[in-house]
Amino acid sequence: MSGTNARTGLSLHGMSTTFLTLTLNPALDIATRTGQVQPTHKLRCSAPQYYPGGGGINVARVLHRLGSPTTAWYLAGGCSGAQLQTLLQAEGVPAWPQPIAGQTRENLSVLEESTEQEFRFVLPGPTVLDTEWQACLDQLAALHPAPHWLVASGSLPPGVPDNFYARLAKQAQERGQRLVLDTSGPALAAALRAGVYLVKPSLRELRELTGLALEQPVQWQAAAQSLVHQGQTDMVALSLGEQGAVLASASGIWQAPALPVPAAGGTTGAGDCFLAALVWALAQGHHPAQALAWAVAGGAAALLSGGTKLAQVDDIARLQPQVTICYLDKMF
Repeated sequence: MSGTNARTGLSLHGMSTTFLTLTLNPALDIATRTGQVQPTHKLRCSAPQYYPGGGGINVARVLHRLGSPTTAWYLAGGCSGAQLQTLLQAEGVPAWPQPIAGQTRENLSVLEESTEQEFRFVLPGPTVLDTEWQACLDQLAALHPAPHWLVASGSLPPGVPDNFYARLAKQAQERGQRLVLDTSGPALAAALRAGVYLVKPSLRELRELTGLALEQPVQWQAAAQSLVHQGQTDMVALSLGEQGAVLASASGIWQAPALPVPAAGGTTGAGDCFLAALVWALAQGHHPAQALAWAVAGGAAALLSGGTKLAQVDDIARLQPQVTICYLDKMF
């Protein structure tokens, strides 16, 4: 198997990259504004802004800004896939677009100016052929040297089996990689059964995963750490939106309230910025408590930008000292 991407000429063999992000269902994100969202009427919108989107791609964009050697691997097809690659090149993000037959999806984010509410229209993505997702696994398994951190983020597109991330987890374990996963539903459950290094569910996703109501903080804290004690993951970064975040590990639980930052242009990409800052801090050797502070700052910094411009490094660094961390001790 060749180690060179036919579309870009990029070779990962022999390349030193700390982080490799994987996005199976990337998107060309389109952001615009309108006075009021209402049915039937034509909604006159502002000039659209275009951004490379998808969980792993957004994580790679922020890691690149933070100065970490990072490569974004993603499936791409059609005109929108080519435009996505052009946008990544403009930001200087090293990328590995794996060609597929289908057309990369487009997502639309509309900010209603009268209420400052954000409406996000997310399309399902192209159907990925068996040969395409299998080729992705095969090529990732053959990379040498293996990047120490593998960050898989986002939904599975149609055609990709629910156990894809579980297969990826087994490969990562065999290669000594730290797999960080941000997904939901059956794909998340299957991957946890295989075992990952770090997982980042929302409270809604944790409820779906456990089948529990998790109405009180002590309940969701215990549920997060139970995943660690069951051997499914080393860390759980539980994002709680306006209530902040929790980081659970075998050594304890830390919680941080959200910073009071206004959402200047919507909340798109805030979770990806949270995750990027978290894994960056962990890779730098920061204590989990400090890593959580960087993560909360990253998520808050994303709110200061419109569309999916994502967090800026100066904002992350300025906000990080403002984050309060509470140690909750071991739950078990």
